[in-house]
Amino acid sequence: MNVGTSFRIVGAVLRRPQLWLTALRQWRRTTPSDWWKHRPFMPLPSAGYLKFRLVTQYGDSNARVEPADVLNYLAWCRHHDQAA
Repeated sequence: MNVGTSFRIVGAVLRRPQLWLTALRQWRRTTPSDWWKHRPFMPLPSAGYLKFRLVTQYGDSNARVEPADVLNYLAWCRHHDQAA
C-alpha cells in the first residue's frame, strides 16, 4: 500500500467519528506487541497479515485498497464488537 492510499484511508476514517474507536481498536489488535523490536520500527500490522487481508478481500495481494472497503470493514468490526 502506498503513502497516497494510506492518507486517503486515514482521511476517510477521520470524516467518520463513529468509526474512530473501532479503527483504534483494530489498529491495536493487529499491531504486534513487540513492534519496536522489528523493522520498520513502526506500530503497523505485519506484512503477512496485510497480505492475508488483501488476498481474502480482493483475491490478489497486489490489489489496490479502496478507502470505501476499509470503511465497510470497520463498520462490520464495529457491528461485530457490539453484538459480542
